[in-house]
Amino acid sequence: MTTAILSALPEEQSGLVASLQQPQRRVHAGRTFWTGSLHGHSVVLALSGIGKVAAATTATALIERFGVARIVFTGVAGGVGDGVRVGDVVVAQDYVQHDMDASPLFPRWELPGYARARLACDAALSALLLDAARACVASAQGQLDLETANPALQVHHGLMASGDRFVSAAHESDRLRTLLREAGHEVLAVEMEGAAVAQVCLDYGVPFAAVRTISDRADDAAHGDFALFVQTVASRYADHMVQTFLQKLRN
Repeated sequence: MTTAILSALPEEQSGLVASLQQPQRRVHAGRTFWTGSLHGHSVVLALSGIGKVAAATTATALIERFGVARIVFTGVAGGVGDGVRVGDVVVAQDYVQHDMDASPLFPRWELPGYARARLACDAALSALLLDAARACVASAQGQLDLETANPALQVHHGLMASGDRFVSAAHESDRLRTLLREAGHEVLAVEMEGAAVAQVCLDYGVPFAAVRTISDRADDAAHGDFALFVQTVASRYADHMVQTFLQKLRN
């Protein structure tokens, strides 16, 4: 059974590609896929691209072309929830598309044809990711806190939001959080791909889980914080969490 490891940016996956055993590079649908073995597991590594459509295309290719048994997304996100700080890790419990609005035909945020706004991640995979994230954060204490200015790194588990917009202004982040909260959606983090992958996996019946490291607070400093964080911290988090996740999956 093959596990797909999906990321949005090459910096988030470079260490994993370098660690791949028996690597084979394959190109399909304008995307590069790396197949091989990591920690005794058959894997496919792929970059989703940025945004929901790109991510959905990649997820579909992973399922139909490579026949993966599960998809795990690892990457970065902007923190919007209370107490979610740069350097923290969020494991998704479920997803909402924050830019979905088919009203008045459907309630805002509801996915037409699905009768729901939120898509759940696979509970068993998410539990393994939570264990891996906690192990990563525990080992990072005292090492990455200087780079993240966060002396008490934490792991969170809850709702993440995806949309085709890089949220990079404090007023926009506050408004988004408030609107979703008023509708009963307490969002911890925001990014641009996960909800689309969750929808594709639901359609195909493929288990999906996602973990995101908080690179910024989705505010006016987000563009600078994001670039620096991806270059210096994100790949180390991804390497550690994926390695631990695969070891737990094998056991």
